Amino acid sequence: MKNLDLQSLVVNLGHSLKSKNVRMVTAESCTGGGLAEVCTSVSGSSDWFECGFVTYSNQSKQNLLGIPEFVIDGSGAVSEAVARAMAEGALKKTGAQLAVSITGVAGPGGGTLEKPVGTVWFGWAVEGEKTQTRRYRFRGDRNQIRAQALEQALVGLLAVCDG
Repeated sequence: MKNLDLQSLVVNLGHSLKSKNVRMVTAESCTGGGLAEVCTSVSGSSDWFECGFVTYSNQSKQNLLGIPEFVIDGSGAVSEAVARAMAEGALKKTGAQLAVSITGVAGPGGGTLEKPVGTVWFGWAVEGEKTQTRRYRFRGDRNQIRAQALEQALVGLLAVCDG
């Protein structure tokens, strides 16, 4: 995914969020803050972007997002339960009305038979609504997987925002 394509998704997202007076927050693991970076690269993002959490370690997921240790231990960091808890925790810790979470295996190592490289879980939480989650299996090298995750997070945000 080209950076220009990501930027046009962010511009559309920003217009939608601003028109609804909604602020968003990111909770990222495998993308390492890439989503927050691409969101804030657009002029005017301070009108709708609240903050971003980069919770790469399990301990930071617990400390910064309030995810109980048993949730991570029970399902693993790359799981639907953790993606949901990351998005919901980001909402609770901020005044934002919309959160997205990304947790996955970007590779080249770290994959298993159950969770191969390219497995990424997303969570989209809207204040007062049920959190949506979805798993994708992306292909490519580490950078390609991370870029695909950024694109899918933005597409999901637009769908939640406009849906």
